Amino acid sequence: MQRVKLRRRVRAVIQLAFFLLAPSVYTSCFSGIKEMAAAVGAKDPISYGSFFTTLVVVCLYTIVCGRFFCGYACAFGAFGDAVYELSQFIQKKTKKKLPHMPDKLTGYLQKVKYLVLLAIVVLCATGVYDKLPGWSPWDVFSMLTAPRGIPAGYTIAIVLLIAIVVGMAVKERFFCQFLCPMGAIFALLPVIGRYTRNRSNCINRCSACAKNCPVSVETDEGNIRMGECISCGKCSDVCPRRNISYANGRVQDGNAPFPVAVKAVLLFAICLALGLIRSFG
Repeated sequence: MQRVKLRRRVRAVIQLAFFLLAPSVYTSCFSGIKEMAAAVGAKDPISYGSFFTTLVVVCLYTIVCGRFFCGYACAFGAFGDAVYELSQFIQKKTKKKLPHMPDKLTGYLQKVKYLVLLAIVVLCATGVYDKLPGWSPWDVFSMLTAPRGIPAGYTIAIVLLIAIVVGMAVKERFFCQFLCPMGAIFALLPVIGRYTRNRSNCINRCSACAKNCPVSVETDEGNIRMGECISCGKCSDVCPRRNISYANGRVQDGNAPFPVAVKAVLLFAICLALGLIRSFG
């Protein structure tokens, strides 16, 4: 329990640091997708600006280190974790539990984010996206984290953001699993650094890792849903036999504070460099 508490504190500190110091990385990646789709639709050359650079660099980092950005550095993901933890606290105090979503239904709903990504790409490529201002919940969230005021005309976006927050309270990592277009891209990348377990060494009928996974995946090698893993390390924390390794077994305890801190420092250095590129453009 002390080990789990320490690791959760380390993760919370990293999430808070990125939320305060680098909240715009997600929206920069998202803007990179929109710019690429718009350029392809207009048959223009892709602009290698700061948004495109951020998208490419974060994708390369994800290939090497897994979806660490999703599990530790994404401002929207950290916000979702805070909303879910608050919801759990209220449920515990009121002794009222919200309905549990079956894993099978979760698996189906996880495919929705690919449709969201496809819709955004099509809208940007056809030039429709820019004609629909005031409906994007991501824009409202970026304004709130900036912070700056929300201009008139964003009523639909505010309503959508409120609906997403409600979903975050009901289901852990609701947005990341079901709606995030960046999550759809990251889930398709050939990731090197991911968590896997040696099933032959597991306790019979344990399933602690699967039960504690916020995105409802099992860390089995070759699992077609392993792309959903957000590298939060909760599976490694709760495994009674420390049976879950990282990077195809090369790191026996990939969620120990030191390797986590190394990945966080590396990602923060990347975000800092990207911020300087945007500033001096």
